[in-house]
Amino acid sequence: MPSPPPKAGGLLGAVAVRDLAGRLGIRPTKHWGQNFVIDANTVRRIVRLAGVGPDDVVAEVGPGLGSLTLALLPAVRHVTAVEVDPVLADALPLTTAAYAPDVADRLEVVHADAMKVTALPGPQPTALVANLPYNVAVPVVLSFLERFPTLERVLVMVQLEVAERLAARPGSKTYGIPSAKAAWYADVYLAGTVPRTVFWPAPNVDSGLVAMTRRAPPRDDVDRAEVFRCIDAAFAQRRKTLRAALAGWAGSAAAAEDLLTAAGVDTRSRGEQLDVAAFAAIAAARARLATG
Repeated sequence: MPSPPPKAGGLLGAVAVRDLAGRLGIRPTKHWGQNFVIDANTVRRIVRLAGVGPDDVVAEVGPGLGSLTLALLPAVRHVTAVEVDPVLADALPLTTAAYAPDVADRLEVVHADAMKVTALPGPQPTALVANLPYNVAVPVVLSFLERFPTLERVLVMVQLEVAERLAARPGSKTYGIPSAKAAWYADVYLAGTVPRTVFWPAPNVDSGLVAMTRRAPPRDDVDRAEVFRCIDAAFAQRRKTLRAALAGWAGSAAAAEDLLTAAGVDTRSRGEQLDVAAFAAIAAARARLATG
């Protein structure tokens, strides 16, 4: 029996998602991390928690069949959707025209790998709102925050473990490189959890919603890339003290000790104990000593 026609202003439920995927010949692939949202309440919740409104331009990565896109379009000024799958990229404007004809002109689809996107057409994004594939979640978030300084807010749905790592605080077991680097750009917190049952196909894990509000970096007298190299070095050998872990980056264990002392950091500390401001202070100390 043929599926009923789409309801203008409606959202994609389980039947519509499977029907649309079938008509497009789409079989969700692990390669692109495709798990499509089949619950309308979940996408409504994401839009609400994102705090976006009629003045916002939203960048959406991995829109898939359009479940979240259809919830975003009525709420914001513009959506730029970045989709790597050519079939899905071509189909999204048609789905939008069928389900949301009154706001279909607010959508622009970019067929590209989000990891390689360095610029976006049209108005620049004020928010990143996305259901991100688990395998690229952290690098996509960090790269978009770096490349698009107009981003003020982020709300992404990712694997729960990844969400917890991004939102972790110093001293916790899950605090690490993603936590420290995300904190360079924004205040980060876990906004909620999402059961695996809202996806098709259902993944093997639950998801988490991570919210970020951009703020100024902890200091402006140090290069971000250098701070990130310091963070990478500190967590490369988690069990070692920073004096030992930063030896390669600083030039020697003695040099690392000098930097830590200059930054006011206990040389016996470990990376998981430091917040991003402390890492920035260490990198700033290195820059000062290097210039004499």
